[in-house]
Amino acid sequence: MKRLALFPISTKIEPRADHHYLNIGGHALDQLAEDYGTPLYIYDRATLDASLAAYQDALAKHYPDSAGITYAGKAYLCLAVAQWVDQQNIWLDCTGEGELSIAAAAELERENVLVHGVNKSAGDLSSAISGAGTIVVDNLAELERLQARQINSPLPNLWLRLRPGEPVDTHQHIQTGQESSKFGLNPAEILQAVAYCQQHNLPLTGLHFHQGSHFHEPGPLAAALDTALDLILSMRKEYGWVPDVLSPGGGWGVPYTEDDLPHQPIENYVRFIAEHLVEGCKKRDLPLPHLQLEPGRSLVAQAGVAVYRIGATKETADRRWLLLDGGLADNPRPALYDAAYSALPVRDPEREPTTATWLGGPYCESGDTLISNLLLPKLETDEFIAIPVSGAYQLSMGSNYNGARKPAVIWLENEAVHLIQRRETSLDLLQRDNPLPQS
Repeated sequence: MKRLALFPISTKIEPRADHHYLNIGGHALDQLAEDYGTPLYIYDRATLDASLAAYQDALAKHYPDSAGITYAGKAYLCLAVAQWVDQQNIWLDCTGEGELSIAAAAELERENVLVHGVNKSAGDLSSAISGAGTIVVDNLAELERLQARQINSPLPNLWLRLRPGEPVDTHQHIQTGQESSKFGLNPAEILQAVAYCQQHNLPLTGLHFHQGSHFHEPGPLAAALDTALDLILSMRKEYGWVPDVLSPGGGWGVPYTEDDLPHQPIENYVRFIAEHLVEGCKKRDLPLPHLQLEPGRSLVAQAGVAVYRIGATKETADRRWLLLDGGLADNPRPALYDAAYSALPVRDPEREPTTATWLGGPYCESGDTLISNLLLPKLETDEFIAIPVSGAYQLSMGSNYNGARKPAVIWLENEAVHLIQRRETSLDLLQRDNPLPQS
């Protein structure tokens, strides 16, 4: 079944009594849903490990001298994921004070923590200076704020974020490299920043760029790499400086539906970057920099599965609806980006899909539609349905809309189940509130 390939690598179909059930990591999804409630998010460690190994193997093969991986916390971050990052001895990308507090709680080595942010607050900068090994500088004003703080505290390594003027082919809301983007410095500003760092003896060590998230063809990276390498030539000529580290960001896409299969493997993406970087440096007589990649989605997306209970079915003029107990509040991607997903019933997933079906959530928005026009068998109230590739940019962008309480999250490892985030309660929603004074 092609749709099954979207699920974590440990997924099986388990025969039991008169039915068959989806099973991940040795656990039947219907039993996990009964035990922990729905909506339920499941993360499979074996899939995470396999995705990381694919990156590490590709780098060892195509760029063996000096390379590393940074997990992009914005895809999904909690204490358990930060601990996994620490166990794997890779870096963690944090955006702001909140994510840095998770890195600190996981006791990551500060040298393995990198900080992004387009408009870092005073609190963000303080946390980054005390808790990170690298800060990626987004703009000249930020550089001036960092220089002022250097008087009282030594700064971590600084990288400059280049805006290369080249986006990748993805949804316009997640393009970041185009000239109109709010992110980064243009080449002229980069040269100003290098001069400023030398004038004030700032610890500048790297150059970074990012072109967008969830792209599937590496071709547009070539122009951005050429822009970066030509800029490095100018830096060397004018200031005698070349970066020790070059990071072309991340953003490699993943298949979300069976229509996306087969998908280019991670190795194709890594090989393209490595070969273009090696050839470009040789052509310009530049030393090879340390290459640091920042995958988020392509590490964690397939590891995650969302399980919902069908609360009602509804036939309208031209649609059959399955109304679920989660949606927009835990997964805003369909509303934000028209993101497409697939799904399978937890019980008897190999039933023939015969009915065009729309999956909607419980929230007061017509945009609360997780999946549109997907062929499914005719499902009924109280059945469970599983949506694969739910590990990235869902919970991290979730909300409490309509008083939604964030779902429980479990981690499957070596046939054990760990509750890594408990379900929010109504009391949690009131924790920040103060009553009006009595009149």
